[in-house]
Amino acid sequence: MDGCDFNSFRLGNHTFYGRGSEYTVDTLKPFRVVTQWITHNGTDHGDLVEIRRFYVQHGKVIANSRSSILPGKDGLHTSMTGEFCRAQKETFEDENDFKKKGGLKNMGRAMDRGMVLVVSLWDDSLTRMRWLDSMQGKGGASKPGMRRGACSLHSGDPEDLESKHKQAHVIFKHIKFGSIGATFGQIGVQGKAESTPVSVADTTATAASAPLLHSLTARVPLGIC
Repeated sequence: MDGCDFNSFRLGNHTFYGRGSEYTVDTLKPFRVVTQWITHNGTDHGDLVEIRRFYVQHGKVIANSRSSILPGKDGLHTSMTGEFCRAQKETFEDENDFKKKGGLKNMGRAMDRGMVLVVSLWDDSLTRMRWLDSMQGKGGASKPGMRRGACSLHSGDPEDLESKHKQAHVIFKHIKFGSIGATFGQIGVQGKAESTPVSVADTTATAASAPLLHSLTARVPLGIC
């Protein structure tokens, strides 16, 4: 079953992340992904209550996008919290299996037991990555949450990708882990600043220009459609 995720396109912002200078984050050029794991009491021993994400490109910090689909104050969310996950599941009419499995709190406990970081370049013979960057679910394209990205339903065939895009590659580098704010320099902010981070750790990585990418802690397509 699905967990909880933050897909800017699916949440209504179709110009935040993509291939070209017209997007807020231009995936044709190197960029840094910063993920912050926030606990309820600001210590390594607290319960995980929030996951924050932002980007660094061209020397500027880019705040994460907001949702234009979630109703009312839920549309103000720029990070993953229990409240955000609930609102997204209800709006998209998805089963909240993430909550059934203990949500962020249980995810934090699993991280305490130790996890292995895995980064990869891959395709999907089962669903052709429709769940990531095309359209998937019951209902038409106008139903909230159906559209996950700009790719068509007919794209993503592994045989096609592997024959036509043999040179597809991605470079992950400068992977760092540390306390909040320790893994990247304090530089200018593009977009409205959010509340000051208080808590446990950053995970930072720089992604070089490449036609396909999955980030360290979120499924983010550069996609070949």
